[in-house]
Amino acid sequence: MAGNIKKLVLGFILLGAIGIAPRFLGIISLNMAVELAIGALFAVSLNLLLSYTGLLSFGHALFFGMGAYVMGISITYMDGITLIPAILMGSLAAGLTALIFTPLLVRVTGTAFSMLTMAFGQLMYVLCIKMRGITGGEDGLTLFDMPLLSVPGVFSLDMTDPATLYYTVMGVVLISIGCMWYFTKTPLGGVQAGIRDNAQRVEYLGFHVSASKAVIFIISGTFAGLAGCLAAIFQQVISVDGFLRINVSFMPIMAIMIGGLGHFLGPVIGTIFLMFLNQMAMRYTDKVELVFGIVFIMVVMYAPYGIHGLWVKARIYWGIFRHRKGALGKEERT
Repeated sequence: MAGNIKKLVLGFILLGAIGIAPRFLGIISLNMAVELAIGALFAVSLNLLLSYTGLLSFGHALFFGMGAYVMGISITYMDGITLIPAILMGSLAAGLTALIFTPLLVRVTGTAFSMLTMAFGQLMYVLCIKMRGITGGEDGLTLFDMPLLSVPGVFSLDMTDPATLYYTVMGVVLISIGCMWYFTKTPLGGVQAGIRDNAQRVEYLGFHVSASKAVIFIISGTFAGLAGCLAAIFQQVISVDGFLRINVSFMPIMAIMIGGLGHFLGPVIGTIFLMFLNQMAMRYTDKVELVFGIVFIMVVMYAPYGIHGLWVKARIYWGIFRHRKGALGKEERT
């Protein structure tokens, strides 16, 4: 009970800090917060597959880029469209893409699943380069004429305003992460954990493993597409290198591994760490990716459960230390 109260208080403090941040942060810090929130949403969407279902995707940028490109194309070629329908179209397109690929992907696991997702991601990368008339090719799409985020007769928001963009992105990200957390607590969420631990046993219990994987994969792809839409709004430029390149798929994997594999908020912790590491590395070297690679190797070798795992170990050791200290104190008094 005390633990739940503590988490509730911390949650309210976090929401309060997010709410008042624009009053104290400059434009650069606000942009970093927006970028952090989008990266966290993308990483948490992949975490549904990796930590909770045991499926490692090397091509999750496929859905990230699909959401961004469909939203960008709709804004560019559909006159009068507002931002909410464009975002919905991008997110649903990402989910539909996941649905198209599921008949093949749900039948494989392990290395085959990882390689197929990477192949599909690279296929989309090449298609977006070749379809220059629609996607802009290597030049990409620019969204300088950003439509309003509006509901007729209710509200109308200008997304070029930094504070408005910040509050909108934070609201969408918090709601989305909350929805994914709730999903892990549903019966289907329990099934996905069973698939991760022993898919054959889940099959024996009467659950359809392939169908369950398909639903989880579609949900993950949809939220990754939503993250891509938010990233496109933030950057106002959609390019193949920025949204579909293979390193875009690897960043959320690194965030999950560094933050804590198997923990829901591990990707958020990892994203914060990677952003801090990026800012520190850029001060001293231009080989930022090399620094990321070295840190990632060190984490895999010496801290396989990431920052969260180290925190759990530290709490266990601290509890043992306090227990032994208390026992020694009792012996001395007696």
